[in-house]
Parts: sequence; structure tokens; C-alpha cells
Amino acid sequence: MLDEQRQQVGSRGRCSSIRPPVLPLILLLSLATHSSQAAIHIPSNYHISDLKRPPVITTQPGTVTVFSVEDLVMTCEASGNPPPIFRWTKDGEEFDPGTDPELKVTERSGSFAFYTLSNTMDTMKQYQGKYVCYASNELGTAVSSEAILNTDVPPTQQKEKKVNVKSEEGSSIVLQCNPPQSSMEPIIHWMDWKLRHIHLSERVVVGKDGNLYFAHLKKEDSRNDYTCNVQYLATRTILAKEPVTLTVNPSNTVLRNRSPLMMRPTGRHSTYQALRGQTIELECIIEGYPTPKVLWVRKDGELSESRTDKEMFDRRLRFTNISESDAGEYQCIADNSQGRITHTYTVTVEAAPYWTKEPVSQLYAPGENVRLDCQAEGIPSPAITWMINGIPLSSTDKDPRRTLTASGSLILKDVNFGDTAIYQCQASNKHGTILINTNVYVIELPPQILTEDGNTYTVTEGQKVLLECESFGSPKPKVIWNGGSASTLLADSRMNPLTTGGLEISNITHDNEGFYTCTVQNTNLSISAELEVLNRTVILSPPQSLKVQPGQTAIFTCLSLVDPKLASPLIQWRKNDHKLFASESDEKYTFEGPDLIIANAEPEDEGNYTCQVITNLDMAEATGTLTLYDRPDPPVLLQLTQPKQRTVTLSWTPGDEHNSPVIEYVIEFEDQDSKSSEKGWEELSRVSGNTERASLSLWPHMSYRFRIIAINEVGKSDPSKASEIYNTAAEAPDNNPEDVRSESIDPDTLVIIWEEMDKRSFNGPDFKYRVLWRRVVGSGPIWHTNYTTAPPFVVNGIGNFSAFEIKVQALNEKGEGPEPDPVIGYSGENIPLEAPMNVDVVRLNSTAIRVTWAAIDRETVRGHLLGYKIHLTRVRSLSHHRARREPSITTVVVTGANEERKVIGELQPYSHYTLTVSVFNSKGDGPPCEMLSFNTAEGVPHPPTSLTLDSPSETEMTLRWTPPSQPNGILIGYLLQYLQIVESDDSPMQEEKINDPKISHLTLKGLDRHSHYRFFLRGRTATGDGEPIMREGATTLDGAPPVNISVLPGDNFANISWVAKKRHRNVRFHIHYLRQNDADKWKKTEKVDSSQFFYQLQDLRPGSHYHLRFTHSNVTFFQTEIDTPGTEVTEVQPSFATQGWFIGLVSAIVLLLLVLLILCFVRRNKGGKYSVKDKEEGPIDSEARPMKDETFGEYRSLESDLEEKRLASQPSLCEESKLCSEDNLDFNGSSVLTTEINLDESLASQFSRPSESREVPNNSPLNPTTVSPSPNGLTNQVTILD
Repeated sequence: MLDEQRQQVGSRGRCSSIRPPVLPLILLLSLATHSSQAAIHIPSNYHISDLKRPPVITTQPGTVTVFSVEDLVMTCEASGNPPPIFRWTKDGEEFDPGTDPELKVTERSGSFAFYTLSNTMDTMKQYQGKYVCYASNELGTAVSSEAILNTDVPPTQQKEKKVNVKSEEGSSIVLQCNPPQSSMEPIIHWMDWKLRHIHLSERVVVGKDGNLYFAHLKKEDSRNDYTCNVQYLATRTILAKEPVTLTVNPSNTVLRNRSPLMMRPTGRHSTYQALRGQTIELECIIEGYPTPKVLWVRKDGELSESRTDKEMFDRRLRFTNISESDAGEYQCIADNSQGRITHTYTVTVEAAPYWTKEPVSQLYAPGENVRLDCQAEGIPSPAITWMINGIPLSSTDKDPRRTLTASGSLILKDVNFGDTAIYQCQASNKHGTILINTNVYVIELPPQILTEDGNTYTVTEGQKVLLECESFGSPKPKVIWNGGSASTLLADSRMNPLTTGGLEISNITHDNEGFYTCTVQNTNLSISAELEVLNRTVILSPPQSLKVQPGQTAIFTCLSLVDPKLASPLIQWRKNDHKLFASESDEKYTFEGPDLIIANAEPEDEGNYTCQVITNLDMAEATGTLTLYDRPDPPVLLQLTQPKQRTVTLSWTPGDEHNSPVIEYVIEFEDQDSKSSEKGWEELSRVSGNTERASLSLWPHMSYRFRIIAINEVGKSDPSKASEIYNTAAEAPDNNPEDVRSESIDPDTLVIIWEEMDKRSFNGPDFKYRVLWRRVVGSGPIWHTNYTTAPPFVVNGIGNFSAFEIKVQALNEKGEGPEPDPVIGYSGENIPLEAPMNVDVVRLNSTAIRVTWAAIDRETVRGHLLGYKIHLTRVRSLSHHRARREPSITTVVVTGANEERKVIGELQPYSHYTLTVSVFNSKGDGPPCEMLSFNTAEGVPHPPTSLTLDSPSETEMTLRWTPPSQPNGILIGYLLQYLQIVESDDSPMQEEKINDPKISHLTLKGLDRHSHYRFFLRGRTATGDGEPIMREGATTLDGAPPVNISVLPGDNFANISWVAKKRHRNVRFHIHYLRQNDADKWKKTEKVDSSQFFYQLQDLRPGSHYHLRFTHSNVTFFQTEIDTPGTEVTEVQPSFATQGWFIGLVSAIVLLLLVLLILCFVRRNKGGKYSVKDKEEGPIDSEARPMKDETFGEYRSLESDLEEKRLASQPSLCEESKLCSEDNLDFNGSSVLTTEINLDESLASQFSRPSESREVPNNSPLNPTTVSPSPNGLTNQVTILD
């Protein structure tokens, strides 16, 4: 890229700002059709050789002050192709350093420098001036910034007199530094003779002039080595001034306080002028006692803390990189206990020129228009001028194609190759000049397509894609796109050919798939591109907004669907747009597939959680919200207002709802007079959750405290703090006790009871009840009165069951309750005296009767008549065949007091009953009437107790049954009905009558072997047919061998399963099997039932091939071959251990060992006594221990291990004889041989081994285990002990 070249001239000591050159190899071709600026940037992949480049100054000559001959060096460097040629001007005149004998020139490709050969500074003054470097080649001339060369003499140490200063304690003083005059700004250091800095403070500060200022003196300020050290960085010089002696004389009087006074600057106002970007310091040095404090303020605005710094103990206000906004008035305010002083600073800010819009170096095609925008600001406003190749535009020939705008822009129309040049834009005001070089390069280049051919673009539906066709040439080439599924690209509004040559397709669908071709117009240059469209990524189940309680777990689920051609997506979760990471320590966030699990939810977990499903092509996202809700905080600030006789208003301020609105408030109260009771806080009222006050209804004569509980959907808040105590005044009772009645139990007494009133209804002190009673007849209107504090109230000696008017009234010391209404009560009852008369029974049918009687005389009841009781007893059944005696069953039927008849049903037919009737009151039952007897008529029988089906052949069915449990009469036979079950439900019903009740089975013949039947069997009496018992069934078909046989071999077994045919009889079959290498030695199993469905063939050899044949009645109905997995095991030949002679020999040895064992015990029992110590320390015979390496298997029994521990410390015959070792001892009188055997899982399944002599029972679901003798004569049975 051709960069602009920026220089700044005219400011002493200011270095130029330079942008380094960059090779012009980046493309930016504007394809606009209008004739405006269209710059060219050559891309890096455009193939071109030896492109010419205009000169670009890369190193500007710098302004310099020369203190010695070695300092005079002026350098200028530039790039370009061809390499540029350099020339210089000094103070606007041509200057050739090569012609000056005092100067030496060094010139290389792209670099030019000159320096002095003189040895004296006197010759340097002739070279003071302003220098400009020009770098030129055939494409133009670049101009450098203006470099100023000055000469100066390094500062030197001057001879000075020693200064002695005397002053009085408490006064102010200034110690002068007076640094030497120089063009360099000095740095001042006040130090002592040990080169330690003088301690500075608010009282002692260094001014910008280098002097040391004391706001007031102290005695300890006296010293003779106040030394001002002046440092010059440019010359690396430090000059030490003559030490100053300061003598502080103590004051003869008490130090007087002094108000603040300005030391520097003086007066009340100062003016400062600065240039934009400079650094200035406002100084405020104050004297006074005590030491004044300093405050900086801005009068016309707020003092910016970010743009200013306070230094030297707030005595300086520093502006770094000052700007126009810093201009204004500032004040230094100094005060102490004696007063205040203010100094005002007026700061004005002007600016040297600076660029606001810079022209850009570009490549252009012939015929294009060029606009070079150049704008600058400054105070005062700068003037804009243009130069071409360093020559002012006003000095060149006028060209109508060149135009200058009022804003300072230069417009070149219809450029040609002759317009190639370097244009300089220069901005100037009184504070300086800045200059920038801009290259205008008019060039012609052949067209090229820079994008690779055959690119494939893969996108998802709905996306935007850019099919690139980057081309370059000058003038610009035009490209045309063709292809895709659309007939014409321009007809689709989603197709957008870009000015850069690319084709942009928006909102892509599958219809846009295909191949596209980009062609450069009027050439044979073209490339093709393929567009592949995949399904867009969609979120099927977005995260839902959740509301959880603190401490619970929140789970967001994000299920998505991705095109199968894409790799598995990345699921990224964000909280409030911040990426989440799995928590390693506290497991706060856990990612499990599509789920985000947030454990132990806390308030800081609330927010928006976004699921981003990211593929390498697109992304889908959805957001859910997590909200924590909890039970509310209790209300606060309870207040009681508007007190009235029985009401008061309670108001409150709601607490935090915790994201769950308050549904209601529960107002509770506590009775302060009964705190010790179990009631405690009680609910008084409930109000809606959107209210903040409630009017409370109260009881008189109570002391209240209130509290409130808020309720939301989570639960209840804690109770609020209790309100202040509120007392209500006493009043007369509002009401009387309720439910006044008599509950007289004993005769000759009247017991008056009522519902005791709640204590809160007493309404006042000294509460009691007034009880009033009088007879309904006889005694007239006179009321008997008495008082009590609690029920009941008993009146004695008033006769049996007499009617009284009774009432109870409430009283307290404030008055009595309202007048109560009387109620009727009775004195105590007694049992009835007489039984009902004229009792009669009428049979309505075999299960129902009607009982009638005459009404009882109410006087004989001696109480409230509650009704009649009918005692009905079933004594027995009248059926002759029932041999066992049935227990009597009595039923009591209760009627109302005014009834004189009752129909009773659900009696048992053909039964003998007895019946009595009695009257009853609350005291009990009266005497029963004379017992009546009756019999119920015959009825139809209950269903037969059971019915079973049996099929002796394919066309016969035998039915067997048992008689009904309740014949309800004399059984005369049975009725059998049956029909064939068909889908149409129109099969005819067939009947068989059985007239002999003793028959209990029947065989039906000629049935259809392919059909199912439904059978109904009923009992019969003379009354009719009873309810049936129903069964369904079909005949059993002749047996057939199983089908669908499958064989699954194991290492030493084979699992065989099959499917038995339904309704067929069970058959038995054999399984024959032959190992391939056994030379026709077929083996067969015991008989197997077809109803077993499964059989395990055992004792097979691993790694062998077997033939299997299934036979029934000597006919093979299935055969197959199998291979057992594993490695074939070679059969071990019988050893001598199985021979009879060896077994006899072992038996003899065992008998001999038994005899020796008996002798050992006899010897030990007769061996006398042994000391405990001998028994404890007795040696253990190592030879008596079993040696597992010398034995075959483990022959040590549990008993021998235990005995070994007992005998280890006992010396005996066993110490001298190995025959008594534990391996040879058997306390059970015989040798014990324990063999460890590995058991297969098949043994636990208890499947049979092959045998020809054993048969499996016909109905056995599994094959029982059959154990055959082992070859060595030992049993294979093993007892497994847990």
C-alpha cells in the first residue's frame, strides 16, 4: 500500500511523525460505475514483476541543538523504485553538502547523511538554519519535514561567593539557586554535603525557578550545606552551586501566627498560555504560620482529576497533554487558622496545526477522478496550501482538470499517466507548519482472477453466503455470474452481485444448491464454485424459565437438531451473556449432555441463561430465566391506630416477597392475661396479600398483642415482631350459653347442662351462670333460680321423667346477658314396663315376611319412646340332606317410635325362624312379647359349589361338580346347558337334564375337537332352577413332539428350549447325542416331558463337535449338530488309586492309625501332671505340621486345625512319634477326607445328568438332578457350608 508521508515543521525541538512505508500489494478495487474516485490497491496474489514505486521518506531529518562538533549529523532516508535521489535546501535556498569542504557526505541507496569535519565550535554557527530534504525518482518528489539546526555552548560552573543567610524563627525565607543560562531546561536538586536530598514538605518546597522556599522557619532549619545541584540531561552535566549557610535565630517571644501570603507567583492574578498537547504547571507557593493548606479549584467548571496532577505537596497543578477544554480560570486557595488568600490563574490554550482528515496515497486507473481530502485544525485556524513534487501549486501551469475546494480538498479529473506525482498538503499558522506527502499513481494492469477455481461453499439454510470472485486489473475488470438452480440470477432478489466481484446470496434455501461460474467480461477468464446447503441448526426444546427455591437444583435442558453432515455441535451456556464453565471445586455448574445443572441455587444465580448450539457453520440459541423464589420476609413497622369500643386498625409495611407475591396475611393475637395457657398465639383474621392495613374486631376486657405472618405459594414467613399491648374495656355479656338441655340419667333427678362459654365471651370480671327451671304443668309460673360457675347443675327429688322448662343466663359485674329462651327438659328415665301386644307374622314369599303389632301405652315407656326392636332368629334349614347342625343366627331389626308394622326381607328360604318384639328407650329395652315361630317356603338353589372339566379324548368332555352350599329346598336334579363359542354369538344352546340329585358328573360325547365351549350348570328344586355356575373349556388333543427347538451350547453343557403345542397332551421323548470322536457311542438322556419347555444337557466336553437326535416312540422328529466352545480336555486314564487292592491297603492303614490314636490318648491321660509353664513353653513339633507341598490336595480338616492349637504346647507321645501328628488324628473315630471341588453354576440349577434308568415325573417343570457314581468310587455329592 502506498502510505501517506506526514511531516511537521516549524516547531523547535519537535521531532517529525513518520509512518513507515509498506509495499503496495493490497487490493481494494472499487467497481462503482460513476466517474468518481476509484483507487487501486494491488493485491499480494496479483502476479506482476518490477512494479515502480514513488519515493517515500522513511527517516526524517531531525531538529538538533549542537553543543559539540560531534553533534552535527543530518540524515534523510527514503524508499522507492527506482531508488530516489536526494537534495537539500537551507533556509529556502538550495544547499549541496557535497560542495562544502567542511562537510562529509555519506550516500547509500535510499539514504543520505552529512556531518562536519571541523574541530572547533566557531565554524558551526554558519550551519545554523532550517533544512528540508527532497527524495525524487521518475514518479515524483517527496518532501521531508523542516529540521532546525541550532548551536549552543554547554553551561559551565561559575565562581561564586559563599552566601550566609540569617533570619528569625517563624519568618519565611527563599534560598536562591540561580542556575546558568542555557537553551536546555535544568533539573534542580537541593542536597547537603553528603549528597542527601533536603527534606521537602508543605513547609519547605522547591519552586520552578529552582529556589528553595520556606513558608516559615524552625530552629532545626539551621545548617551550612544547602547546595543547589543543576542537572542538564542533553549534555549529561551536573553543576553544584556554592553551599548556602542558613542560621535561624530563636525568637525572644512567643511565635506569632501569620496569615497566608503569596511567595510565588506574586500578586492576585497570573496568565498562562499553552499550546495543545504541551505540559504546563501552575505554581502556588505560600508563606504563613501555621503552614497553610492549599486547595485547587476551577472557577468556570469542575476540576478534572483525570487530566490534572498535583505535585510538590499540592503546590503545583500539572496539565499533561493540555487541550482546548482545559482553557479557563483556576484558583489556588491557601488558608490556615489566621486567614485565607486566593490567587487566580487564567489559562489560554492555542494549537499548532494538526490533521483532522488526511489525503490517502492510492493507485488509479486512467480516466478516473481523484479527490484528495486534506483538512487541519489549529488555533488560530491554519491555512491549507498544496505542492506538486515540492513545487507550490500556484507556481505550476494552470490545469482545468485541477480544482481546489473551499475546505482545502484537491480534485483531479480524468487523470492520465502524466498526473502521476507526489502531492504535498501543508497546513500553517503562527505556531508552526505540518506537511503530508500523498502519492497519486496512474497505472494500467491486465485483468486477472485472483480467487481459486473449484471452491466449495457449505452453508446452512437461512444464512448469507459470499461466492468470491476476486479480480484485479486497471482499468477494473467486469465479472458476470451464471449457474445455480435459478434460471437467471438477476431475477432473484436474494442474489446480489457485489462491486468487488463476489456474488452475495441471502436467506439461502436448498434450491440455491449447485454450481456457479464467474467470468471476466470480454475475456476467457473464469472460475467455478459449488454451493452446498445443509439444514439449519434448530433448538427443538429450548431452556424453559425456571422458578426454584434457594438450595434446590435447577436444570435447564436444550435439545437441538443438527444436519447429519455436520460434526457434533458444541453446546455453550451463558449467564447474562457471560460464558459459563464447569465448576471443579463446588460443582456449582455441571454440564451433562444437553442439560445445565445448577446446584444449590443462590440469589446470585438468578439471571438469563442462554443455550448456544454451535456448529462450524451456524449457531442457534435460546434463553431461559432462572428466578429464585422463597417464603416472604415478615412485615415490619406494626402500628395500631383508630381505636374504638371493640375495634382497632392495624397497619404494617410488607417485607420482601422474594419473587413470589404474598397471597394473604394472617393476623394473630396473644392474650396477655392468659400467657400461661396452652393457646399461645391464635389466629384472629386473614386479609388479602395486596392490603397493608386491617380493621380488627376485638373482645371486651382483654389485653392484646398482635403479630402478622405473610403467606405466599412457598410457605409462611416468620412471625413479625409483636405490636404494642392494646387493652379493651369490660362490658356486660353479649350472649348466653348455647345448647342448654337436660341429660338426666338417674330417675328422680333433673341434670341441666349447657355448652360452657369461652372465657373471651365473659366480657368482664366476676362471671357466672344463672340457672332457672320450673315444671311445665302443675307449679305455675314460678321459676326456681340458682347460680353456678360451670355446668352441670343437678336438681334432685323431682320424680321420674317429668317435663321442665329450663334456661341459663350469663352475668358479670357489668350486667347480665340477654333474656334467654326456655327449653323443655326431662328428669331421669327408667326402663319400659310392658311388651307390645297383638304381634303377628305374615309370610309374603320365601324370603320376606310382614310383622305387625299394637302401639304401646306411652305411660308404660317411662321415657322417650325410641322405637321397637324385632329379634329374628334363623334356627335351622328344613333341607333333609344337611346332616351337620347349623348355628343359630339372630338379627335385630329396629323401627321408629311411630311404626306398627315392618316388612323384613333377605330371609333364607326353606328355614325355621323364631321372632320376638320389644320396646326401648334411652334407659334400655322393655320385656319381649311372646315368641312366635314360622317356616319360610322353598326357593331356588344357589349355584353348585364347584365345576371342573376333564377331557378323556379329543371329542369328549367330562364335567364334575359338587352340590350347592344353599339348596334352599329339596334338590330334585340339575340342568346342564352348553354352547359352542363362535364369533357370531348365534350358536344354539344345548341342554341336558339330570333328574337324580345324587349324580355329580356327566360325560358329553361327539364334541368338535377344534372348538371351545361354554358350560352352565344349575341346581333344581320344586320352585325352579337356581343360578348357574359357568366354565369355559375345550377338549385336549392327542400329544405331539415339540416344535421350534433351539440349542445353545456352553463349555460343558447345552441349553435346549422348545415350544409345546397348546391343548396337546404331554409326550415324553429322548435326546440322543454323539461326540464326533467317540466312534458311534451314542448316549441318551432320561425321558423328557414336552411340558418342561427347557432342558440342560450336561457333561459335554469343551471344544468338541456333537450330533444331537430327538426321538419319540423310536421315531426321530428333530436332529442338529453343535460345537461346544473352549479347549478340548484329554481324558485322564483310570489310575491305580481306583483299584480294589489300593483301596484295601488304604483301609488297613486308616485302621492302624486309629489304634495308634487310641494309644496316644491313653498315654496322655496317664502321663501325670504338667506345669502351666511347661504347657505354655512346650516346643512345637515342626514335623507334626502338615506340609502342603508334600500332600496331594488339602487333607486337613477343621477339627485337626483346632486340635493343633490345643496340642501345640502339650508334651506327649506325639513329640516322639510322627504318627500322632495332627494330620493323622481323627476325633470322630474315622479318617476325614475333605476334597475341594469347584462347582459350576449348572449344579445350582439342578439339571439332570444323562441316565437311562431314571424318569422325570410327568408334571415336573424342571429336570431334577441325577448324580451318577464317580469313576474312582468316591461320591460326587458335596455339602456347601456357608
